[in-house]
Amino acid sequence: MPEASSTPIRALPAVVRRLGWVSFFTDASSDMIYPLLPAFLVSLGAGAGALGWVEGVAEATSALVKVLAGRLSDRAPARKPFVVAGYGLATVVRPLLSLVTAPWQVVLVRATDRVGKGLRSAPRDAIVAVAVEASHRGAAYGFHRMMDNLGAVLGPLLAFVLARGLGLSPRAIFACAIVPGLCSMAVLVLGVRETPREAAAEEVAGSTASPREKLAPAVKSYLIVVAIFTLGASADSFLLLRLLDLGLPVAWAPVAWLTLNASKAATNIPGGRLSDRIGRRKTLAIAWLVYGAAYAAFPLTSSVELTWALIVAYGVYYGLAEGGEKAILADLAPVDQRGRAFGALHAITGVAVLPANALFGFLYERSPSYAFGVGAACALLAAGLLSVKGFERA
Repeated sequence: MPEASSTPIRALPAVVRRLGWVSFFTDASSDMIYPLLPAFLVSLGAGAGALGWVEGVAEATSALVKVLAGRLSDRAPARKPFVVAGYGLATVVRPLLSLVTAPWQVVLVRATDRVGKGLRSAPRDAIVAVAVEASHRGAAYGFHRMMDNLGAVLGPLLAFVLARGLGLSPRAIFACAIVPGLCSMAVLVLGVRETPREAAAEEVAGSTASPREKLAPAVKSYLIVVAIFTLGASADSFLLLRLLDLGLPVAWAPVAWLTLNASKAATNIPGGRLSDRIGRRKTLAIAWLVYGAAYAAFPLTSSVELTWALIVAYGVYYGLAEGGEKAILADLAPVDQRGRAFGALHAITGVAVLPANALFGFLYERSPSYAFGVGAACALLAAGLLSVKGFERA
């Protein structure tokens, strides 16, 4: 891969920057809620096993929709309608958590929220791939993930202020989450202009693939390795549960979540640029090694302070992985199959999350060491496989 120069944020296309703001507001809305879910489920009489099922079912539901949305967006005249529908559905349904009275209702709301994510994710990532040059895709996806994670910093901060400063209950905070969601929709509907398909005509002309053809072998190999990693990648809400088990007050859970996402955001742009410079696979393999090391260390910490510090260090994994992971796929997949390819990526990881979270919750209730150990082993195995697989264009 040719060496890429550092890409200033202002040099990124307007569609990429504005989609970043859409994700910023959306994650602010989502993460006003997410850090409070473990304690909220406990208040409804559920435990770690239920948390695993909530997250697993939600992500698996999203995965099934991502496959369909990716395929349809490859054939549709424009991808933006899928993006608008996805963000709109999530904005409307997410605050309904303020009305639930049983764990199964939490599952239903979270699953519907993730349907929205399923509709938008693959078409949005394909829009970004068309809008930027191949040598800057790592930086573009890194920027998008940085904005996403900055929103995940603002959301817990808002939740903390509303809980500690104004004394609002979790249900009231869930209802307030609609405000940043509406801001996201305003930016998306009024500000985002999709790059016309004709702008990618030269790349399309050089492709021999059809949206109806099977994905290329290199794409399939890459997706298999990602699936192996994801089988051990449990939801980060278990890290909050670990802190709560060690004695962290519930009101401080949003702050802990905030610091994790701040670590992600601080490293997203450097991680994306690194993947442009030294290669996608090498950067992603390093990221998975960081993940494995962190998960191996989590059972060894016994204090809130040390565990919290390890969570912040663990955030570097996201900074290294999130830009390059998508850029690899954009490099490998022909332009007229990118919706399918991104749909498959999101779907495979989403489907793997269900058994991953269910297994992690099952093991965690017996011994945190077992749960974190499985996650570390899968990450190390995937990093090894990625290092020996040959993806010429990645």
